[in-house]
Amino acid sequence: MLKTRQCLLGIRTFLGVASRIWGFILYILRKHLRTIIQYQTVRYDILPLSPISRNRLNAVKRKILVLDLDETLIHSHHDGVLRPTVRPGTPPDFILKVVIDKHPVRFFVHKRPHVDFFLEVVSQWYELVVFTASMEVYGSAVADKLDNNKDILRRRYYRQHCTLTLDVGSYIKDLSVVHSDLSSIVILDNSPGAYRSHPDNAIPIKSWFSDPSDTALLNLLPMLDALRFTSDVRSVLSRNLHQRRLW
Repeated sequence: MLKTRQCLLGIRTFLGVASRIWGFILYILRKHLRTIIQYQTVRYDILPLSPISRNRLNAVKRKILVLDLDETLIHSHHDGVLRPTVRPGTPPDFILKVVIDKHPVRFFVHKRPHVDFFLEVVSQWYELVVFTASMEVYGSAVADKLDNNKDILRRRYYRQHCTLTLDVGSYIKDLSVVHSDLSSIVILDNSPGAYRSHPDNAIPIKSWFSDPSDTALLNLLPMLDALRFTSDVRSVLSRNLHQRRLW
C-alpha cells in the first residue's frame, strides 16, 4: 500500500514537473514565432527619385506625420487587467514600469507588426510627431522605446494637449497645436473621434490588439510615399470621406 502511494506521488510529481517544462517550451516557441513574424524581412524599395520627382518634392513643404500610439503603433495592458485582449502566454515586446498617482504600475507593451520598419522608412519622408491621449508619464516611456535612440520621435504631445469633449467623453487632438499650416499635416489614428476636428487630414487605421499577421502599417507606405509630393494633403485625404478604407 505504501509503495502504491509512493508510486502515485512520484507520478504526480513527474507530471507536475513535465507540465511546467512543457509550458516553458510553449512560451519559448510562441516568443520565437512572434519574433519571426514581427521582424521578418520586409521590403519597400526606396528607389532614387527622378529629376522631375526631385524638383516636385523641393517645391512643396516637408510634411508632418502625426502618430497615435495605443492600438495604432502598439497595444498594452497593465497589472490587474482581468481579461487582457492579448492571448495568455504571449510575451510582450517590452515592459514599462511607471508611477501613476504615487502607485507603481507595470505596462506590458506589444508592438504592432512591422512598426520598427515603418518608422524607419517614414522618418525619411516626414517629420514625425507623437500625439497620444495617454498620460505623459506613460506615452513618453512608450515613445522612448519606439524611438530607440534614433532621435526620430522628438516632438510629442499628450493628454494635456488634447481637448476633452463632454458630449461623447473622448479626447480630440487639435492639429493646429502641432503646426498652424494644416495643409502639410497628416494624422494616423485608429480613433475617428481623435481627429473629428480635422477629418480631411486623417488616415484611418484599424485598431490593433494582438494579430501577429497584421500588415496595415506596410500597406500604408505607398500612400504615404505619394502623399509627400502633394501641395495640400487635404486635397487627397478629403476624397471619398465616407468610404475610407481602414488599413
